[in-house]
Amino acid sequence: MRKPRWLIVLFVLVYVGMLVGGAALKPGYSAQAQYISELGASGSAHAIVISVAGFIPVGVLAAALLVVMAPRVPVSGASRVGYWLLLCEPLAWIGSALAPCDLGCPMEGSLSQALHNLLGVFTYLGTTLGLVLLATTPGLRASMRMAWVALAATWLLLFVLMGAPPLHEWRGLLQRLAEWLVYGSLCITAWRLAQPAPSPGRD
Repeated sequence: MRKPRWLIVLFVLVYVGMLVGGAALKPGYSAQAQYISELGASGSAHAIVISVAGFIPVGVLAAALLVVMAPRVPVSGASRVGYWLLLCEPLAWIGSALAPCDLGCPMEGSLSQALHNLLGVFTYLGTTLGLVLLATTPGLRASMRMAWVALAATWLLLFVLMGAPPLHEWRGLLQRLAEWLVYGSLCITAWRLAQPAPSPGRD
């Protein structure tokens, strides 16, 4: 695939459509106070539809984008490991459909909830490590290295904050902020790396 920018646009559209459409389908859902996973919580309204038509497509497109962009990303060694650790995010979306949380996404609950919690910890820690390792990409300016490390620290901090009881009413917003920062940074980087090569014979 020589021009993957259309895949970046499609991912963004499907992700936003999942957020907006899922919230519209879920009676009483609060994007501020509730996790995204609660859109597909076991036993809730339209959970299967949201999971199959929302969570899984987002995960599949994110994974496809990472695979398509791999030849264009100048990573090697540890930074290549970090790049592929970003697959934790697509796996989390698909895993959330296969192992949905219980109503309210409690800390303890059914086997599905336990698997969901384990997947969440694996995803956030894996993505944090991936972002840190991306900072070791050869040829990066010092400012860009610091930016990747800062993004990783912010991602991990927001993960901790969304689980803090005093911030319970804001956990949905904190989760979205974390995703928008990381997904936005990765999509912008992918867009720049996917810039078509200049045509032969042009200055």
